[in-house]
Amino acid sequence: MFDIRGLGWIYGTPEQIAVEIQRRVGIAANLAIASNPDAAVHAARGIRGMTILPPGREAAILAPLPPYLLGGSPEFARTLDLWGIRTFGELADLPPLGVVARLGEEGAHMQQQARGLARRQLRLSVDPLVFREERELEDSVDLIEPLLFLLSQMLSELCGRLHVHGRFTNEIRLRLKLERAADHTTAVCLPVPMLNSKVLLKLVQLELNERPPQAPIEKIELELIAVEPRTTQHGLFLPASPEPEKLEITLARIRGLVGAANVGAPELLNTHRADAFRMGPLNMAKGVISTPRPKLAFRRFRPPCPAQVWCAPHGKPARIFSSKGGGNIVACAGPWQTSGDWWTLGLWGHQEWDVEIQNMGVSRIYRDYLREQWFIEGNYD
Repeated sequence: MFDIRGLGWIYGTPEQIAVEIQRRVGIAANLAIASNPDAAVHAARGIRGMTILPPGREAAILAPLPPYLLGGSPEFARTLDLWGIRTFGELADLPPLGVVARLGEEGAHMQQQARGLARRQLRLSVDPLVFREERELEDSVDLIEPLLFLLSQMLSELCGRLHVHGRFTNEIRLRLKLERAADHTTAVCLPVPMLNSKVLLKLVQLELNERPPQAPIEKIELELIAVEPRTTQHGLFLPASPEPEKLEITLARIRGLVGAANVGAPELLNTHRADAFRMGPLNMAKGVISTPRPKLAFRRFRPPCPAQVWCAPHGKPARIFSSKGGGNIVACAGPWQTSGDWWTLGLWGHQEWDVEIQNMGVSRIYRDYLREQWFIEGNYD
């Protein structure tokens, strides 16, 4: 079912358009042209050959058709059968008010279809945008250099197609079919949408250098996930920052040296444990959020510094010694009892104090209940 409005300027009358459609189909098929989609569908399903339904003649042409072509619920079909309705014309001749009273909204809609008067808009069928290339290799490839040469051609073609459709990509999916080995799959996720084939090739190269295929390659499957292009507006008075493409290549090289788990942006974990975070992917698309300058900064030691603490009879810390220094505690605040993750193997419990150490300033110290040991967590500036 498709819209032929505008084809008259090219092919002529509806009959000439129908003949051209039949020629292009290439096989014997039922074809109908009408002023609304439902009338055309019913005529094509129930009348052999080519049918033209002029406006105003739909009911007369559709009248001999059996009512099962209308579809509808089983209750509707059973009711028509009990009433002895055997054609579109018999249903169309029934009083509309009686049909609505006995069959409701469905009956009214079916009667409109039987008369060829139902009106609805077509929902356009849009093919999903898939940007994928496959290449069978006549001779297997076991070196990175010839593989990169083929990937360069494929990426250039895919980026050209993306450009035509006004799209960028934020993910590269590569599958290599190997000789006598499991497929080698690689996915490179990009922090921002990109469309530079050379940058994408370099990122794939760095990924393959880190995880090379373990057998000769017989087939290459490459796909770029299409997304909307990024739009960014930089401030006139903000310092210049590196281009996202160059920054991503630099980060990929660093990940190859220190490991992917050690590169990224810190993400807080869902726990009350102090300094609990993990490294997540960078998201350079987010804007910088300005925060007021803190009045007091805390410099955390990673890992915490072990210490020896002497407490007064009332339980307050009185003296401390560690590799960071030590001395008498002239003032303290606390204690604050913190604990968590008791339902996991990472159970922890601390007794925390803020202390002022002579000639050292203010520090945060805590006593680990599980290890029965004191630590200096950090210093306040």
